[in-house]
Amino acid sequence: MTTPHIKDSQIDQVMARHAAMAEELSGQLARERFVQLSKEYAELSPIAEAAAALKKVRREAKDLEEIAADKNGDKDMRALAEAELEGLKDKLPKLEQELQIMLLPKDAADERGVVLEVRAGTGGDEAGLFAADLFRMYQRYAETKRWKVEVLSASEGTLGGYKEIVAGISGKGVFARLKYEAGTHRVQRVPETETQGRIHTSAATVAVLPEAEEVDIEINEKDLKIDVFRASGAGGQHVNTTDSAVRITHLPTGIIVGCQDERSQHKNKAKAMKILRAKMYEAERERLFNERSAARKGQVGSGDRSERIRTYNFPQGRVTDHRINLTLYKLDAVMAGDLDELIDALTTADQAERLAQLGEAAA
Repeated sequence: MTTPHIKDSQIDQVMARHAAMAEELSGQLARERFVQLSKEYAELSPIAEAAAALKKVRREAKDLEEIAADKNGDKDMRALAEAELEGLKDKLPKLEQELQIMLLPKDAADERGVVLEVRAGTGGDEAGLFAADLFRMYQRYAETKRWKVEVLSASEGTLGGYKEIVAGISGKGVFARLKYEAGTHRVQRVPETETQGRIHTSAATVAVLPEAEEVDIEINEKDLKIDVFRASGAGGQHVNTTDSAVRITHLPTGIIVGCQDERSQHKNKAKAMKILRAKMYEAERERLFNERSAARKGQVGSGDRSERIRTYNFPQGRVTDHRINLTLYKLDAVMAGDLDELIDALTTADQAERLAQLGEAAA
């Protein structure tokens, strides 16, 4: 991987901006401006510290190079300078890469909550059970992060699984952690209904949509077709005697969402609108992304639902992420919500790819 060189002018720019923020914060500010600037200052502080550390090491390296190159200087001092210089030359690329990662453009949606959709794919009832297992995996992961999970819509299968389940997950940095989960997940295991012990393969698809606020997406009521009907569920569950279920069609885009989990038509409509907003926000994000880059499918976090991203092999107790060729023999822990090792590796791979692209562009 070629890490693009960080110019001294870039470092000076970061440090100057940080100093200017500190000076402004020490003066009299309106509350709104103070809150906004404090947040920006807190976000920039670790970057400024990394920039200052890199600048310091570069300056030390330059001084040592001058001492080592001085043929008229003390021989022992030159030898000492050369030895110290070797150590700094090993240190510099790491510091450069760390700062370059910090300077990579941030996804504006990273700090948002998400609307998570898990759908059963090929494999019949077993696919529905796997969809339920995946959803529980994300629920448990959310618990470890102290995120809030709210089921927005659920369509149950015949054996206790899900044909589809949609949930809102709110908290700090949810999208940044879960965005790499979008795609097709495949499971290999012996279903409980299998009498001859044969391993079956089935699949479920996951979509991770950043949550949208009303200010992000303006929806005209005239563009909506709203249908209400009686809720129904497997085995007579969630059956209602009133028309509380809601289906909303956004006519310009053809996006259809629905919710029947609540007994109140008003609550079902609010949940359906939340899903609709997230879908429209993601569609707009993707449109803008595709305008800027044609390399969407080549990136780690492409979010393409047709892409097979991961296999969960129960007989061998392993999980394999095909995008980064990572296999972990800790399937039980992963299904129990221990996803950090996978997500950290995907984040690192994505950063490496973006750095490589910057390096190629700079070459």
